[in-house]
Amino acid sequence: MGDEDVIRRRLLIDGDGTGDDRRLNVLLKTLIKWCNATDDSAEESKSTHDRMLAQLAQCEFAVTKSQLGADMMAAELESYENLSKILEDGIEIAKKNIEKSKADLAQAKTVRKNRIEYDVLAKVISEQPDRKETLDQLSTLKNELSSLEATKQQLESRLGLRKKQFHVLVTSIHQLQALLDEPEDTDTAIEDVEMKDTIES
Repeated sequence: MGDEDVIRRRLLIDGDGTGDDRRLNVLLKTLIKWCNATDDSAEESKSTHDRMLAQLAQCEFAVTKSQLGADMMAAELESYENLSKILEDGIEIAKKNIEKSKADLAQAKTVRKNRIEYDVLAKVISEQPDRKETLDQLSTLKNELSSLEATKQQLESRLGLRKKQFHVLVTSIHQLQALLDEPEDTDTAIEDVEMKDTIES
């Protein structure tokens, strides 16, 4: 058997390596030896008895120490579990706060966008004339248009009259020219021209 096997076996037997197994073995051997001893003096017996009590106290101390260590580890484990639960609750609360903050941020962005659009529209609207002023201008333009239409009709009427007069004038000129070309019918043509002028006037 190699050294590594021996060390491994001792570790397996000894548990945590505190020497409890060796201590118990020594106590057992001493107890057997003390029980089998018949020729020991009372002083040696008392000494062996005291040594066994000391070894037993060491074993009890080791057991108490191990028990206290186990209790402490259990308490620490419970404390860690409580702390873990607190941290998990804190993480959940933080997640909820983050989600709420995201929603608030999205809402704030929407409000900001709406305000910007409102400001742009308000600026455009403020640059336009108000309804009353526009209606007044429209009424003025309608009146001007009506006046221009009436003026146009008057001018067209005058133009038609001038065209008729011009036509009569041209016709008269042609007739006079014809009279000048035919001297024998002068008196009759002049009378016809005078009669037309009288009728048209």
